[in-house]
Amino acid sequence: MKAVVFWLVLSLFAAWAAAALWVQFPHARLLALAGLGIAVLLVAWARLGPGWGWTGLALLLVLVLGWFFSLQPRQDRDWAPDVAYIVKGEAEGSLVHLENIRTFRWKTADAAVEGWTSRTVDLAKLDGVDMITSSWGNPKIAHLLVSFRFQDGTPLTFSVEIRREKGESFSALGGFFRQFELSLIAADEADIVQWRAVPRAEEVHLYPLDLTQDQQIAVFLGFLRLGNDLNERPAWYNTVTANCASVVWKLARVLSSDLPLDRSLVMPGLLPEYLDRLGALAGPGTLDEKRARALISPRAREMPPGADFSTWIRQ
Repeated sequence: MKAVVFWLVLSLFAAWAAAALWVQFPHARLLALAGLGIAVLLVAWARLGPGWGWTGLALLLVLVLGWFFSLQPRQDRDWAPDVAYIVKGEAEGSLVHLENIRTFRWKTADAAVEGWTSRTVDLAKLDGVDMITSSWGNPKIAHLLVSFRFQDGTPLTFSVEIRREKGESFSALGGFFRQFELSLIAADEADIVQWRAVPRAEEVHLYPLDLTQDQQIAVFLGFLRLGNDLNERPAWYNTVTANCASVVWKLARVLSSDLPLDRSLVMPGLLPEYLDRLGALAGPGTLDEKRARALISPRAREMPPGADFSTWIRQ
């Protein structure tokens, strides 16, 4: 039985370590995997020969895990333009002064007229919160955004994303092995929602949430704290534990500390179903009726020149 456990642990660890090395050494993968292979063979030989296999396995575990957990997130990489900055701000009473708000105007899915700005919002004039899901292919797989409406201004949208370097693209595998830092983008809807609905041709839904004014403010301030924290202390993105849905779920726990865990934390396309069960989706009707009303991407693609994007998609 001990032998079975040993070979199982060694096999699982070798697979995990191989994936970590594959992600972290993209330009020297063969060399890294060869080194791991030699180390695993030495541990196997130690088990079959001298009989100190567990000692060798423990040493290998310490070395590889020590290396992996020594990897630290950074602020000074050569970032892709659309994640060059993370929103930050300062609250003074009901006023919040925000910096690093993105205002890109996308011409294609990959090219935009770049823009960043500052803005002051009055939380006393919060007029509502919308959850936005953007899916492609599998409707269970979606990106989650949260948009705040104000009585006296343009909606402001927050999006938890990977902070890509130039030339880098998303990888779910990489998200498990510290390939990406975590980013919080604040943008106007004409940037971040229009980009997904039109150039990227994703299926975008906008669901009004049933939150009190105090709850809306609490969620907004949660995003503000997250942005400030990431500016001071960078953090790793994780495909499961620190993604667009799980981070928002953690923020939402300020509303209720006993929010149940749900599979929608790894499949954000199911979040509307989860929130509807909790009574958090506003409006009458069944979930299917709410989902039909929430679909905005076809309308976004029909927007005439000169129209206000946020007003148009809500008509």
